[in-house]
Amino acid sequence: MAPKRITLHDKSFAINIPENKILEAIQQVATQINADYKDKKPLFLAILNGAFMFASDLMKETTIDCEISFLRVSSYQDMHSTGQVSEVIGLKEEIKDRHIIILEDIVDTGHTVYALLQNLTARQPTSIEIAALLLKPDCVQHPLQVKYIGMAIPNDFVVGYGLDYNGLGRNLRDIYKVV
Repeated sequence: MAPKRITLHDKSFAINIPENKILEAIQQVATQINADYKDKKPLFLAILNGAFMFASDLMKETTIDCEISFLRVSSYQDMHSTGQVSEVIGLKEEIKDRHIIILEDIVDTGHTVYALLQNLTARQPTSIEIAALLLKPDCVQHPLQVKYIGMAIPNDFVVGYGLDYNGLGRNLRDIYKVV
């Protein structure tokens, strides 16, 4: 059983979303994607580091022919978005005329995924959609359409299930919020 409270660095966190609820949300997202992409063979682009757990569990529930690759982009420092996005590990696959699904752990300000969309659109894919485990609708600062949403959450700082606080907490099975 997961601890109800944890401390990472100088912050305390309380359990917010248990693993079973996360997995249920991922199953619902996979069901939608399986229906929408039947016979389309999409390329999933998982955004590292945070989306690795979401991507792994989503792939286990995906029944369509598909491929996956990983990009590493960043706009966070401590608990706040810097607003600056830097692509650390780039895309190697050709995406022209492909169906692309970006996998994000969380969309809050939207800076990261918006910048990534601009970059990918220039490469002429057939389509690009966004799948996010978590969405903070009150925080989004860009005109984004997140088609596949595991859960919408309030503007709380969260860790666990791939999300971190200065490197710690990614390995937690549940999602915790700062208290």
